Amino acid sequence: MKIKYNKKFTKKFEKLDKIIQEKTISRIDDFQKTPFSVILNNHALTWDYKWYRSINITWDFRAIFREYPDWTYEFVEFIDIWTHSQLY
Repeated sequence: MKIKYNKKFTKKFEKLDKIIQEKTISRIDDFQKTPFSVILNNHALTWDYKWYRSINITWDFRAIFREYPDWTYEFVEFIDIWTHSQLY
């Protein structure tokens, strides 16, 4: 799996607390090894974000991504990182 981070994700990531940054790196490593691990809660989003998916970083933070080609996980682009309340 190849992973890309867009500008928006990178900017928000850089502004996060160091502990959340470390947790994000750890969870993305886990995601690369096992995309559907229970701890990640990899799931599809709805409404305006129906083409995207989300994984849990912490109990509150979510990393938003899209896989290309669809549903193959050959190439994944992380789009944004939000808190749960920002997402919903």
